Amino acid sequence: MMNTPVYDFIKEYAEKNTVRLHVPGHKGKAGEFCEAFDITEIDGADVLYHETGILAESQKNASAIFGTAKTVYSTEGSSLCIRAMLTLIKMLAVKNGRKPVIAAGRNAHKVFMIASALLDIEVQWIFPENKNSVISADISTGYLESFLDKKSELPTAVYITSPDYLGNLSDIKGLAEVCHKRGVFLAVDNAHGAYLNFLHKNRHPIFLGADICCDSAHKTLPVLTGGAYLHISETAPSEFRENAENAMSIFASTSPSYLILASLDKVNEYLEYGFVQGLSALIERLDTLKKNLISRGYSLIGNEPLKITVATKCYGYKGFELAEILRNNGIECEFYDPDYTVMMFTVNNSEDEISQVEKVLLSLEKKEEISCIFPKNPILSRKLSIKEALFSPSEEIKTEDAVGRILASPSVTCPPAVPIAISGEELNEEAVKCFSYYGIEKINVIKEV
Repeated sequence: MMNTPVYDFIKEYAEKNTVRLHVPGHKGKAGEFCEAFDITEIDGADVLYHETGILAESQKNASAIFGTAKTVYSTEGSSLCIRAMLTLIKMLAVKNGRKPVIAAGRNAHKVFMIASALLDIEVQWIFPENKNSVISADISTGYLESFLDKKSELPTAVYITSPDYLGNLSDIKGLAEVCHKRGVFLAVDNAHGAYLNFLHKNRHPIFLGADICCDSAHKTLPVLTGGAYLHISETAPSEFRENAENAMSIFASTSPSYLILASLDKVNEYLEYGFVQGLSALIERLDTLKKNLISRGYSLIGNEPLKITVATKCYGYKGFELAEILRNNGIECEFYDPDYTVMMFTVNNSEDEISQVEKVLLSLEKKEEISCIFPKNPILSRKLSIKEALFSPSEEIKTEDAVGRILASPSVTCPPAVPIAISGEELNEEAVKCFSYYGIEKINVIKEV
């Protein structure tokens, strides 16, 4: 039977009514929240990233569930895990006497870009084959093969975001094979896909051949916000396992939330017993909903089981218009922009809630298709490294005045926090049109002397 050592320790401690002469300042006094369970790294509670007790035991449970060589908890989301992944990749490159270079899908989260700058990693951007959104980067195995084979010197790793914010899953197995044939590691931002490990046909990146990946447990599992995993594959270099905690601790807070740790610990029990059945039933229900929407004339994109992404213009609405209709009917979606409305479901959404979504969407009248299309993804020339640009003096200007200027810090819509242009790139008319399309009216550029 799966044990929950972290949760059990905290619960027992809370029930003792101990005089707490330690942080946090609320001293565990019951209030409107969960103060009694909010502890720190006291004796017996173990120390995150120097684990020898209950945290080590709990992480081993998670590792067994996900089939990894090592799984490490994060209380700071996948953002911390991404920084750690890049740190590990750099460590290995330096050990092998190589310059750390990562080839990354252009739809990487901004934390990847900033971490690359802080770690002085060179990024080679892989632009998508189908340029219909800055949020997605369609990278096939053949496309990646062609990209890598054109390089005189291969990168240390390839970095892929899958699933992406619109619900597109990449061919991780095929991409891993392409990478490994060339001695390149595959790292995956799987923030939206922790549940993929529990499908009847396992589609988790580690199972499919990725060397290292992150999962935001809180996005698709019943875990408190901030709970995430750093996963390392059995076939990954031993240095990844040996240095994982060190890589996490470089960027992590020394005051991790035990509420989040208890949540990650408790979910192990849940994942071990009954989750697969509930997930299967949910996917079957969502498949029916998707079919009903398509039969009514809706256009859906993406192949991720738990997302419904409506290409709203085909139905005569802007993405934000459909989101507003849903909101007025008591439904709040995950993300929207001019083109798409994204809805994320989990096993914690009830049948009544799913039926409510279905009722609202099927009641909407289809209107004339909106022909306005997304502006072309800009391909920009680099004038400065990401690091140089981020740490150069900058100024804020109107987007309309930015043609010919060099981007300093990235402007993003959040979610999904995917930069339209990357720090150090010279902005052109296509970039400015793209910024304007997403409603970004001001941007930071390198200050002119």
